[in-house]
Amino acid sequence: MTHLITVACTASATASGRSPGADSPTKPREAAALTGSAKLARTLGDDITFTFDAHLAAEHRTDPAKATGTFRFSHYLDGEGAWARGRIDCLVTGGKVAVATGVITGSDLPGAKGQRVGFTVHDLGRHDRLGYSWASVGNPVETKDLPKCVSSAPFERVKNGTGDFRVLPWQPDFVE
Repeated sequence: MTHLITVACTASATASGRSPGADSPTKPREAAALTGSAKLARTLGDDITFTFDAHLAAEHRTDPAKATGTFRFSHYLDGEGAWARGRIDCLVTGGKVAVATGVITGSDLPGAKGQRVGFTVHDLGRHDRLGYSWASVGNPVETKDLPKCVSSAPFERVKNGTGDFRVLPWQPDFVE
């Protein structure tokens, strides 16, 4: 449903001459965004899904740490796995790449609640890529003292037909 709303809003904004993300003709568009949901492509059949609804308001365009929103991810294989959800605490985008972090507020993975995790998304249309801060340690619980807006390269591929991520590029005033 979020995807349909995003498409409808983008089409409406484009038709009216406004930028996607603009709330009204006089109000500037939000400074950055990362939205969408998709499953990762895994050869062993892992069911891994990530969902983002992260936004940086226009009035906070110079402070990515004022980003708001939510994230959710889950990883299951042969009926075993875990899920987590949380709140976004930083968002930086450049072109079609977004880096976001957030703090886990709920999970069935022991020790995950309260941990900061990071995500990187490369919005390539139907061939998006994703990375996450625990890539080198194997588990979100192991990402101790992760700073805001830090993650790994987007090395994972999105499974065709399972969803899509959308990145709204950040345009701070100090960048030409």
